[in-house]
Amino acid sequence: MNQPTTPPGVLVRVRRDDDLAEAAAGLAVVHVTDGYPVEGVSDPVGWLSPPRMVGAWVAEVDGRVVGHVAFGRGGAGEVAVRMWVERSGSDPGQVGVLARFFVVPEARGLAAGTALVEAATADARARGVRLVLDVLTKDAAAIRLYRRLGWTELGPAVHRFASGEVDALCFVSPEGRTGP
Repeated sequence: MNQPTTPPGVLVRVRRDDDLAEAAAGLAVVHVTDGYPVEGVSDPVGWLSPPRMVGAWVAEVDGRVVGHVAFGRGGAGEVAVRMWVERSGSDPGQVGVLARFFVVPEARGLAAGTALVEAATADARARGVRLVLDVLTKDAAAIRLYRRLGWTELGPAVHRFASGEVDALCFVSPEGRTGP
């Protein structure tokens, strides 16, 4: 199996409880600059630790948390999970959802986002889980990243949240590789 690589100057590691305050502060900055997330900013620490979460990682640069990603078990009501299960015939219990992913603006261009997604994807593969996600169509940089990393577009969707809905695209992670 190919192991994820971490770019020079970036440390990706499993998130600890004492990372949450710094990650929440970074999320607040991302929300102001990018409008992400569209929900959850009133309780960023809670949003970073959703129910059914399997794992979470942070990216550090110079000892400072600059990014975050998590994945959790997918619920049957999630459109990306439903799309993948219908297309692949996969057991819904073997599908996870990549979420809570961001990199603060000043750390973009350092490949921290790539390293975070690869860390979560590698962990999911080791657990026998295939990841899916939905990404808002307005988040063009994230869409480019997923495509560059080999994620396959499943189709359009509508992301619904408490105060509205926005257009999104659903993706599935690349198949895992076996052997050398």
